[in-house]
Amino acid sequence: MTDRKVVSPEEFWRKYDAVETRLTAALSERMLDLAGIGPGARVLDLATGRGEPALRAARRVAPEGLVVGLDLDDGVLEIAREKARQSGIANLDLRAADAAVPHELAGSCFHAVTVRWGLMYMSAPVAALVNAHEALLPTGVLVAALWAEPDRVPYYTLPRRLLARYRALPGIDLEAPGPFRYADLERLTHDFAAAGFSLDHVEEMDVTVFEAETDAEMVAWVRALGMTRLLNELPEDTQRAWELDLAGELRRMAAGGLLRLGGSTRIVRARKT
Repeated sequence: MTDRKVVSPEEFWRKYDAVETRLTAALSERMLDLAGIGPGARVLDLATGRGEPALRAARRVAPEGLVVGLDLDDGVLEIAREKARQSGIANLDLRAADAAVPHELAGSCFHAVTVRWGLMYMSAPVAALVNAHEALLPTGVLVAALWAEPDRVPYYTLPRRLLARYRALPGIDLEAPGPFRYADLERLTHDFAAAGFSLDHVEEMDVTVFEAETDAEMVAWVRALGMTRLLNELPEDTQRAWELDLAGELRRMAAGGLLRLGGSTRIVRARKT
């Protein structure tokens, strides 16, 4: 059997950034609304990736404001740099850096810190929150988007639940870096408090992260997102059976002729205590 290729984050986002950016625009804009970001503001965006919501923030704060974006993966950041150049955005400073490591941004007096679906993947999220706390003005706010409980996030759990019919899978470790590390609001509140923050607003939003017209498009996206290694260990006929299972489930969930996957995300706002 020929293994299907495991793609890098940069390869994945170069292929799927446009559709995900379109589908999740409302989430990014809501985060910026909650952060009160407007002209002249200074914003620090953590786990910026390919520029969400940093690019939108840069447009809002122009011409005098500044957005600084940090991410570990410089290859993915390059996608954001390219989009900024194409859009004529000049007030966005993108840096390959670990948000959990002290850096020269501490004390830089940002009005807001944003982090969209990134905090829960960090190896030291509390340290990143401490650095964010130090970078904020006394009246500054931090706004984060974090996935809710696993059973409400089918983009991740549905393909794995179906795969469990064919092979043993490790359970979801809610203590380890991953999409559900902060699915428990109590844990989230605790870690924010440990960094000197208190939550003053929590809301939820259902977000579609990918949609497709065909089974093949959706299967390819799910594989690329993180299922390839798990599937490549199985015989070809078993992989095909899983693909049929997934397509069947998605067809039952389809609306408007499109197959969709997503989930419920929390948006939280915190202030310095």
